[in-house]
Amino acid sequence: MNNGYPDKPHGFLLPEYSLYKKEYRYIAGIDEVGRGPLAGPVMAAAVVLPPYCELPGIDDSKKLTPLKREKLYVDIFEAALSVGIGRVDQVEIDKINILNASLKAMAIALNNLSCPVEYVLVDGIFPVATDISQMTLKKGDSKSVLIAAASVVAKVTRDKIMEEYHDQYPCYNFARNKGYGTREHLDALKKYGCSPLHRKTFRGVTEDVLKSV
Repeated sequence: MNNGYPDKPHGFLLPEYSLYKKEYRYIAGIDEVGRGPLAGPVMAAAVVLPPYCELPGIDDSKKLTPLKREKLYVDIFEAALSVGIGRVDQVEIDKINILNASLKAMAIALNNLSCPVEYVLVDGIFPVATDISQMTLKKGDSKSVLIAAASVVAKVTRDKIMEEYHDQYPCYNFARNKGYGTREHLDALKKYGCSPLHRKTFRGVTEDVLKSV
């Protein structure tokens, strides 16, 4: 019984719907943002929505404009049963590598949820460290509303952090590039060297050729 709800609203495959039909009610979607940038943290979010929750306009955060993400960010927090945030900064990224840092951020986000979780949907192919039953979904932010919601929360949260860092290090224009390796950012690295926010193990940020600021 599906309570009259469609199987594919939003155009998503909605793996959570099959779980709702199996009487799961507290399902978390998890996604991370910030694996590719040369500076700043990797962020993750975990979102639990009420079963069959509608979020008009939801999609993979990369496919949305900043204005749409900001609106959905508010909508998600209003609708969610719980939202958890995870963060791993650049120093730890350099120590444990970006994959492990991303998985750690997702585990932190899951642990920061304030409601019980019966099942976890994880974006990507690598499972998160948890005893809770989980499913990994390649390109899950295009298949699951829960994961898409998590991607929006993680993206908006990280963008805000990088905009705050822009005030500390305006020469890199983090407000625009969010730490990604744009031409402007790479030119600034060559001119000014790397900052404490930069990931020293990433290509393009090399201390032996760039002076520290």
